[in-house]
Amino acid sequence: MKVFRGDGALLLDEETQQIEAETNRLTSNQVVRLNLDLALEAGIVCHRDMTNAYVDAVEKLIDLETIRKAGLRVIVDPMYGVGQLTLGIILTEARCRVTFIHERHDPLFGGHSPAPNLAALRLLTTQLIEGKFDLGLATDGDADRIAIVDEKGRYISTNDLLLLVYWYLHEVRGERGGVVRNLATTHLLDRMSVAFGEKGIEVPVGFKHIAAAMVAHNALLGGESSGGLTVRGHILGKDGIFACALVVEMLARTGKCISEIQEEVWKITGRLYTLEESLPATPEMRVRIAKLMKETPIPTIDAYPVQSVSHVDGTKVLLENDNWALLRFSGTEPVLRLMVEADSPEKAQEFIDWLKRFCSSAS
Repeated sequence: MKVFRGDGALLLDEETQQIEAETNRLTSNQVVRLNLDLALEAGIVCHRDMTNAYVDAVEKLIDLETIRKAGLRVIVDPMYGVGQLTLGIILTEARCRVTFIHERHDPLFGGHSPAPNLAALRLLTTQLIEGKFDLGLATDGDADRIAIVDEKGRYISTNDLLLLVYWYLHEVRGERGGVVRNLATTHLLDRMSVAFGEKGIEVPVGFKHIAAAMVAHNALLGGESSGGLTVRGHILGKDGIFACALVVEMLARTGKCISEIQEEVWKITGRLYTLEESLPATPEMRVRIAKLMKETPIPTIDAYPVQSVSHVDGTKVLLENDNWALLRFSGTEPVLRLMVEADSPEKAQEFIDWLKRFCSSAS
C-alpha cells in the first residue's frame, strides 16, 4: 500500500511507522472489507479529478512567459503511461512545439517495462535527431521519474541531470540552499554544493529519506540516480512532470542547449564516471553476503586505498577523490545492486569487477 498526503507529498518515517504500528495491532477479525461500489455510494471512498489544480500548481513554479518567447521544439515519450495529459497541457500552454510518441494509455506499456532508461529511448532518440528537436523528454509509467535526451540525441544520465538542475536553480534562478541525494547518487553534487558554499547531505535509498532531509536542512534540491527529483516549494515527492517543465524552462531562460550547459557544469565539478550492474539474489545470498560485508575488513579495492566503509544501507566503500563502490540489496526486486563511481570508465570497471569477486567469495 502506498500512502500520500493530501498535497501529494510522501509520508515521512514517523508517519509511516504510526500507520504500520496501528495496522499490525489489528487482528483479522477487525479488518473490515467493503465492496468498492458500496464504499463510493456511502461516501467513504471518493474519486477526485486533480488535473487542473495540479497543472496550476506546477505552472506557478515555472516561468511560462520565458518559455513562450523561446519557441522550443520538444519531443516527449510518456511510455504509454499517465504523463501525456498534464505535461501536454503545460508545454502547450507554454507555446512549445510538442510532439508525443507512445502517448496512448496502455496498461501493458507496449509490452515493455515503462522505465525511462537508455535502452528504452531508441525511438525517442531517432525521432529527435530526424526532426531536429531541441530536447527529448521521457517519463516512466506513473510519471514520477524522468529521462532526457539532448539536442544531439545523447542520453543524459540522471546524475548529470541533477547537476544541471542544481546549477540552474542556484546560478541562474538565484535560489540558495543545499542538495540532498541518496547514497547511490553521484558525489559530483557534493562537489557542486561545496563550490556554491552550500551543504550536501547523503541519505539512505528511498525518497522519503530525501524528503525528510530536505525539510530538516531546508535544502533546495533533492534527487536520486534512479530518475526522481523535487525542489523546495514543490511537493515532497518525486514529480516527473514538474521536472520536465523545469528542464524546458532551463533551456528557454539560458538560451543554451543541454550540451553547452553540461560543459559549463563540468568546469565546476570535473568528471566522475558511474557504472551499475545487478546480480540475481536469493534469500540465502542476502544473509551470507550481508554477514561478509559487515565482518570483512576492506583496506583496499585492488591497489586503491579505502578511506572509510559505511554500513548504513548496504555497504559503501569510500576512496580518494570522491570515488566509491556500493553493494546493496534491492528493496523491491530480488537483485543485488553493484554501483560505483570513479575517475575514469576503466577504473569504474575495476571497481565493479572487484565487487563481483567480493560477492563470489561468499558463495
